Amino acid sequence: MGKFQLSLLFVFMAAVLAACADDGDVEEGATDDEGGETAEETSTEGDITIGMMDEMVTLDLHGSNDSASSQVRRNIYETLVFQTVDMELEPGLATDWELSEDGVLNLKLREGTTFHNGSDFTAEDVKATLDRVRDEAVASQVAFLFEMIEEVEIVGDHEVNLHTAYPFAPLPSHLAHTTAGIMSKELIDEDYQAALDEAGIGMSADEYYELREEGGSEYARVADRISEDLGSVLGSNTDGTNHLQYESRSAGDSVSLSRFEDFQGGERNFENVTFRVIPENGARMAELETGGIDIATDVDSSSIDRVASGEGTELIEQESVRMSYLGFNTQKEPFDDVKVRQAISYAIDRDAIISGVYDNMGIAAEGPLAPDVWGHNSDLDSAEYDLDQARELLSETEVSGGFSTTIWVDNDPQIVDTAVFIQESLSRLGITVTIEQYEWGAYLETLADGEHDMFILGWTTVTADADYGLYALYHQDNMGAPGNRSFYENQELSDLLDAGREEADEDRRYDIYQEAQAILAEEVPTAFLFHTNFAIGVNSQTVSGIELDPTAGVRLDGASFVE
Repeated sequence: MGKFQLSLLFVFMAAVLAACADDGDVEEGATDDEGGETAEETSTEGDITIGMMDEMVTLDLHGSNDSASSQVRRNIYETLVFQTVDMELEPGLATDWELSEDGVLNLKLREGTTFHNGSDFTAEDVKATLDRVRDEAVASQVAFLFEMIEEVEIVGDHEVNLHTAYPFAPLPSHLAHTTAGIMSKELIDEDYQAALDEAGIGMSADEYYELREEGGSEYARVADRISEDLGSVLGSNTDGTNHLQYESRSAGDSVSLSRFEDFQGGERNFENVTFRVIPENGARMAELETGGIDIATDVDSSSIDRVASGEGTELIEQESVRMSYLGFNTQKEPFDDVKVRQAISYAIDRDAIISGVYDNMGIAAEGPLAPDVWGHNSDLDSAEYDLDQARELLSETEVSGGFSTTIWVDNDPQIVDTAVFIQESLSRLGITVTIEQYEWGAYLETLADGEHDMFILGWTTVTADADYGLYALYHQDNMGAPGNRSFYENQELSDLLDAGREEADEDRRYDIYQEAQAILAEEVPTAFLFHTNFAIGVNSQTVSGIELDPTAGVRLDGASFVE
């Protein structure tokens, strides 16, 4: 799994902190992305190559909820509701929608749209997609986004009613999530049929759907038998309606997409798009500068000035709705003791990490939600740096003299540097930390198994609503892969998060999330660290019109080419 251990590097820490004093003008330089390139001429033909740090996990929309996969899949599939770069909701595959007081969301669907395979987009495809993501046989990591939907009713060829268990205000935002992309019923049928055949079950996909509608023990039995094989087709094949269609994938290297000539969502100026996996930051920046790639994602703070001031490169920086955190496995000693978690949180100087590791590209986190997320509580103080308070809290525990533990991280250099900073900070409490590093896919899978002590991860509230930012990470029903990798169990909090989903009154709903965040600030299942800015680099000699949204989504819609 690419695992190795890192020891404490005091020399490195000194260098990081020293760099804080030398790079104070980096953010100012990063905002100057004019570069004297405004008069360039553009072309409407060309290919785009994007260099990414992480490899996508799967093509299956319901198979993962990671950002690398989202970067690729968002170009293949359209959603019912479209979220603009400014996080506003606009018509997508649904031209209009209306939520009634009794919890029914009516959607009028776009006509004249075809899938990549040439078939017409209809209400049948919407039903097939939303039924699949909620199927217990699929056990999707993103089922929580749609679990309030009880029935997808087909009203006509281009109209559906979503019957919900309760009026859920953010549902349109959930339908704009990249994992809510609509797949063709034809491909979904093929995926189910392959799983049924592999399990030796003599029924058609449609017969299985009828059994699923009925529910009961027979459905549960069949669902269990096919669960391991579902996704075998959708993980390697796609059929969407968006501007790009899948061509090929070379595992660990690249994914290739080509322009869909019958796309009905507006003109596009590019032909082919290739997503290349280039994990090392320096190599990714070098490829950007030499024209090997046109766009570099995940520009780290040490490369900001290099990209912003480069003769042929442009920096695009965006404030984010992401929260990075230090997670605790609350089911393991000593992290089952709230005072141990509180002590560690107080021992971390977030501002020093932001300045020393991220060159001020972000802000310290006060709580689990970024300031631009609806429901954000600005009155929390759990993330303050107070080493004396940390020592006092730890002295009241069974590990008052300290203990040995681990922090798990992925291969992001800045996350590794953050872990080293925390490692040094916790040594002041007598806590000896070993850092263990994993490759991205293995990291997510291993964390879901719950064998870790501490870990560093981030969560992007892509709907800009408190429900998404809290429900997956902290509800006790979502332990493991869905998001609650702290394995935190708190009935009071889970009840509040359920109530927030079911409350129709916005003011009352807001109060619920204020109370929920106060509990999290007291219980500290995760130590909230920071909200970093996102940044990408663009080769300004080859492409223009690239946008970056607050969820780190690279928007290619307006891309054109420099002649």
